[in-house]
Amino acid sequence: MNPETIMAARAVYQKIAGNIGKVIQGQSGATRKLLAALASGGHVLLEDFPGTGKTTLAKALARSIDASFKRIQFTPDLLPSDILGVAIFNQRDQAFHFHEGPIFTNILLADEINRASPRTQSALLEAMGESQVSIDGEHRTLSELFFVIATENPVEFRGTYPLPEAQMDRFAMRFMLGYVSPEEEVSILAAQQSQHPLEALTACVTLTEVLQLKQVVQAMRISDELKRYVVDLVGATRKAAGVQLGASPRASLALMKAAQALALFDGREFVTPEQIQELAIPVIAHRLVMEPQARFAGVTARGVVEGILKSTKVPA
Repeated sequence: MNPETIMAARAVYQKIAGNIGKVIQGQSGATRKLLAALASGGHVLLEDFPGTGKTTLAKALARSIDASFKRIQFTPDLLPSDILGVAIFNQRDQAFHFHEGPIFTNILLADEINRASPRTQSALLEAMGESQVSIDGEHRTLSELFFVIATENPVEFRGTYPLPEAQMDRFAMRFMLGYVSPEEEVSILAAQQSQHPLEALTACVTLTEVLQLKQVVQAMRISDELKRYVVDLVGATRKAAGVQLGASPRASLALMKAAQALALFDGREFVTPEQIQELAIPVIAHRLVMEPQARFAGVTARGVVEGILKSTKVPA
């Protein structure tokens, strides 16, 4: 792949990141990971405290791309048909006509996903894993660009349903935004004194450019040694002390593809160990199921992955 193609694709990333930066301040790292998931074909779970900008980040991304965007506010009474759509009988022609649900879009914001019942959450499984849905025995293919950004608040447990392991495994990454510095928070107050900067945000790239970005990411070179490094990192979670269920091969795929995206963002022609190490925790940690006694002892999935990163030999 020639350097001009890489530079053109990197310019698309820089445009989107710069556009998001007009609204979201002090979150360049979160934006970088979000766009790595987008460019590598994964989905993202944003887990953080209320008011840290999760929904705003998702909206800023959607407004930066000339593509369709829909939002679902998850509630306990939400039904699978509210997400997928429903066939309605038409008296005129005596036939059923399918009305698409909000899942038929390019970018989907699943707000407070853990407030819906497991039955409703499972409606997203096939869509996130295979970019298709099965309705009334018929398969319907989703858009070529289908990107789910889900949010959940880690401190609210009343009226919520924990996401099952199969659902967590469908997310390429889970990460937090965290609080910004006092100086950046003052800048946020100044920027939103009269109106929210999101209202003035317009698309800076087309859907075609994003699809081309994804194609270039897929073609980024990664050596066999680094592929083995990815597999060693993920495989070590299955034997780690205190881990009841380790990460699946889907984690290896997600880590490799996301590292390819970061390599492109960094202007490189191939993947390096640094990109893999940067993404190991957000890609792997949320997939681990810890043993109860390990949790009581204070052992965390993040800590397990950090230990594996330190103990696994890095390819030269």
